[in-house]
Amino acid sequence: MSKTNIILIICYIGKLPWYVHHFLHSCSYNPTVNFLLVTDDRITKLEVPQNVKVVYQNLLEINELASKKLNLPISIQSGYKLCDFKPAYGKIFEDYVVNYNYWGYGDLDVIFGDIRAFITNQILQQHDIISVRHDFLTGYFQLFKNTTFSRSLYEESCDYKKVFTSNKHFCFDETNFTHKEFTEGMPITLIKSEIDSMMHVVKRLENEGRINAYFDFHVIEGVPGKLKWQDGKLYYRNRYEIMLYHLIMFKLKGKTKIKINNCTQKFRISSNTIY
Repeated sequence: MSKTNIILIICYIGKLPWYVHHFLHSCSYNPTVNFLLVTDDRITKLEVPQNVKVVYQNLLEINELASKKLNLPISIQSGYKLCDFKPAYGKIFEDYVVNYNYWGYGDLDVIFGDIRAFITNQILQQHDIISVRHDFLTGYFQLFKNTTFSRSLYEESCDYKKVFTSNKHFCFDETNFTHKEFTEGMPITLIKSEIDSMMHVVKRLENEGRINAYFDFHVIEGVPGKLKWQDGKLYYRNRYEIMLYHLIMFKLKGKTKIKINNCTQKFRISSNTIY
């Protein structure tokens, strides 16, 4: 199987964050993965690698497209609410994923290492869903085998219409804020949640033998420091190679002391600085 069959979709509404340049640079070192960035920011100047396609759409245009594709009255009011629609990106943006064997979604607050060193052809061929945490689905990186079923997997949730037609954010793409319960290994029948999230769906279908899901820990989050990115590889403490660093906490107080461009070959990440 070719290694060029993956596309990851990222939507971002508003001014693109400072770390978009680090994200794009790390994408450029993963030429066997393609990325689709949907944004309404036409002002920020980007150095876009060949494997990244930028599509400019505002919320109104995304709402019109989503309403058409999902056959529901969609009225997304903020970029944050888009997180709930990630499981439907394969349907909403199906025209862009048609030529790929695997599709997925992600976020910009990520610096990639070598994706395919972890997500191998063997793992892809043997699984319908690939998560880069051992305990729950992640909105910042999630892959699906590109089938009609996976592109409509969200319909397995009894609450998807409620989620898509409400302005409330439900963390539908992950666990409906029950991350701790899944991390502790609690059976899904005992996890109380407001809605039937995608993690509930995946675990239920996995238990029924309808899908084969992959869960393993390939990421670092928080602000551990002692990270090094070099020539497309990402290391922790100069010893452990990791697939990606999720900047969810770092971006709140972190900063960069270097200007990232296509000539950058190496940088380090402390607990609060990229240098």
